[in-house]
Amino acid sequence: MTYNIDDKGYYGKFGGAFIPEMLHANVEELKQQYISIMNEPSFQADFQNLLKDYVGRPTPLYFAKRLSEKYKAKIYLKREDLCHTGAHKVNNTIGQILMAQRLGKTRIIAETGAGQHGVATATVCALMGMECIVYMGAVDIKRQAPNVMRMKMLGAEVRPAESGSKTLKDATNEAIRDWISNPKETHYIIGSVVGPHPYPDMVAKFQSVISEEIKWQLQEKENTPNPDYVFACVGGGSNAAGAFYHYLDEPNVKLISVEAAGMGINSGESAATSVLGTLGIIHGSKTLLMQTEDGQIIEPYSISAGLDYPGIGPMHAHLIDSKRAQTFSVTDQEALDAALDLSRIEGIIPALETAHALHALSLIDFEPNDIVVLNLSGRGDKDLQTYISNYDL
Repeated sequence: MTYNIDDKGYYGKFGGAFIPEMLHANVEELKQQYISIMNEPSFQADFQNLLKDYVGRPTPLYFAKRLSEKYKAKIYLKREDLCHTGAHKVNNTIGQILMAQRLGKTRIIAETGAGQHGVATATVCALMGMECIVYMGAVDIKRQAPNVMRMKMLGAEVRPAESGSKTLKDATNEAIRDWISNPKETHYIIGSVVGPHPYPDMVAKFQSVISEEIKWQLQEKENTPNPDYVFACVGGGSNAAGAFYHYLDEPNVKLISVEAAGMGINSGESAATSVLGTLGIIHGSKTLLMQTEDGQIIEPYSISAGLDYPGIGPMHAHLIDSKRAQTFSVTDQEALDAALDLSRIEGIIPALETAHALHALSLIDFEPNDIVVLNLSGRGDKDLQTYISNYDL
């Protein structure tokens, strides 16, 4: 059994492309060309050069000595927080802006929750001199103000989504409406492994540089390319897809995905899709999502703007359904405490998204020689106000 996508755009029973007729030509064009464009030597040369000289890759694989002592295992942090713009998101936006250029697109739209994808999109649009419009939930605009300012500084127009819960789901809805209205000149840079095929696979491939580096970095440090565990937080799931990618078909590597339980799984204020989700269609893809019996989306909640999505990428739905990945649901308070803990014992302030994965380290009984890699997907600058207000710092 393989856990990669099949030639019809499915991971097991999850995936596909469920789209309005107006977008069919765009998605079909992308589907027909993305693999061949990605395999062009000139594309790969441009992509790799920008990852190296602009993004700052490879990112370090850092042995966290005090964290390892606490959890009695060998814990490594993959430092995606050290990428240019402060998170893994830029790996994908670099790839997609190069893709958009080769497809002859002149206008870029994106959605964002925590703002890191919006910043990464605005960054590459500034780099390439392209028009950039970022849709962001009105609630997220308030709680992620530093990233909104960064997007505007980079020349992007930030458009608020005022419908629904005014968060990531609603920003995505607005971006899709824009794309339907402006299909010919517009490329939609989706920020996670969600949406219609080929987006989940394309984003995963661009993010797979993370696990590609982990393999050779671990070989250097531990004389093996394979850890015992890989941990990553999951909203839509792009950082986890990148960290898991080269280990999907390595059964001895345990994949641990960590989602947001919010105020508690059964509190009515949660984003625990693995527990609360059922099969359905959201944003062009068949996957697990939180919905009522008659198919209406249940509004998710998390203190983390990057994890309050009512669904999950189809790759992750398949990993959960097939039991290839083990999933933990972590509450707001548990994530906050884990973030403060890492800050105090390793001198690294993580993003709230990553903090959920950090708490999950306490939920497994490791063996002393276990090699654990946790993908530190972003830095905590954007979340400082939340940390300060919760701890009265």
